[in-house]
Amino acid sequence: MDNLNDLWTALALVLVIEGLLPFISPRFYRQSAEQLSTLPDRVIRMIGLAVIIVGLVSLSLIRG
Repeated sequence: MDNLNDLWTALALVLVIEGLLPFISPRFYRQSAEQLSTLPDRVIRMIGLAVIIVGLVSLSLIRG
């Protein structure tokens, strides 16, 4: 049951972090979204993969 609580906690933190940029600077968020929409799918996938890898490495360092 602790693992399920950890999962919900992690998902809640993702929502908090995702909401920070549009809350703090909606103009920058809008401009970033517009620029992102012009990138090819391949580039967006590579960015997504890089973020996943950084997240997994960070998680493994934090959780040991």
